[in-house]
Amino acid sequence: MGARAEPWQTAEIPGPKKAMIITNPQIVTALIRRSKNPVLIVGSMAPEIKLSSGDLVDYAIQIAESVGIPIVSSPSILKVFLDRGFKRVFGIPVVDIANRLIDVNWTGLEGKGQYDLAMFMGFKYYVCWLILSGLKHYSRNLKTISLEMYYQPHALWSFPNISKEEWEKNLNAIIKSLREGK
Repeated sequence: MGARAEPWQTAEIPGPKKAMIITNPQIVTALIRRSKNPVLIVGSMAPEIKLSSGDLVDYAIQIAESVGIPIVSSPSILKVFLDRGFKRVFGIPVVDIANRLIDVNWTGLEGKGQYDLAMFMGFKYYVCWLILSGLKHYSRNLKTISLEMYYQPHALWSFPNISKEEWEKNLNAIIKSLREGK
């Protein structure tokens, strides 16, 4: 079965502008490396999403540590990151961080200026859909990447609808490539 660039949730119509498909995990690595100020936003589902090498929180930490970026997590899972020794995490509700990402006067979590790349993982499909839709329509220069296993048409870049195994393979390839680029 081939990769599909159709919303995973039926009856969702994203409009004429849809996300480009991540056909190779190196696309994500290149986007992160070109970014001046990226951020990773992790939803409340991350601890529940189990992969062969841990849960999605473990993958988020590995991505963030590979390039030295902060993570914004749902407040309900902030302690999960802290208990695993990851300190560059900020517990902010997803609607609040979405509002801040479109605010041209916001200087970011660490005072380094506006983010130019926001990556999303660990969300319920419809929550990520809505947040990315708002960012697509109201942010000026923000690039968005959905690192979910289902196609998110409102992101700038998204994986197609893929199996859990293929998704994990892609996440591992991104982490490996980011570590090699240090």
